[in-house]
Amino acid sequence: MYNRILLKLSGEQLQGQYAGGFDHARARWIAEQIKPVVASGTQVVIMVGGGNYVRGAQIAGGGIGDVTAHNAGMLATLINAITLADVFNDDGLATRALSTVEVNQFVDQYTYRRAVSHLEKGRVVVVGCGTGRPFLTTDTAAVNLALEMKCDVVIKATKVDGVYDKDPVKFTDAVKFDQLTYDEVLANPDIGVMDKAAIGLAAEEKKPMIICDLLSDGNIVRAAKGEAVGTRLVV
Repeated sequence: MYNRILLKLSGEQLQGQYAGGFDHARARWIAEQIKPVVASGTQVVIMVGGGNYVRGAQIAGGGIGDVTAHNAGMLATLINAITLADVFNDDGLATRALSTVEVNQFVDQYTYRRAVSHLEKGRVVVVGCGTGRPFLTTDTAAVNLALEMKCDVVIKATKVDGVYDKDPVKFTDAVKFDQLTYDEVLANPDIGVMDKAAIGLAAEEKKPMIICDLLSDGNIVRAAKGEAVGTRLVV
């Protein structure tokens, strides 16, 4: 079992059955998947995306500046962080939301010490607003946070069961990889599992990553145990 993991959840995952917004049932299902991880003694840090509301790159232009657009995207992740934490707590999974941007009326600000204190009390920590800076995705923020929090591994929960040589939704002959090096991911333009900045940072710092299907029951706890699920990315 890993001591501490970073779980990356996209906004798309949190919209669940809907075309956008927040799916309470999906959030509660995720809480049930995380409970056995916490019960086993593994500490859980979550970085959330915000694509279920808005992505900065989508709204930039037409009078909206790039920085403003990225700020809007960060606020979308904050909505996910505070609502996800509420559902988790209501489901009996002790959780605290933190923001890398100061929004004290809504949520406590992220600091390393505050996050560690919550983890040591057995709480899940959900972080919103990415890195707090524009032009950096929540994938990059997830790797950055995993490094700062000394997480043993980054687990990116997606809608497919790992990394393929091409899009398995479009190509029936797509081949799944059990393991890939970061160099192989960076060299293959058909593999878009994470943005290149996130992959490059993980590679440079030798931080392992697991890409697995969120909706396969038990996947998160199996990944947290170090079992072979999805695709493992290594140096």
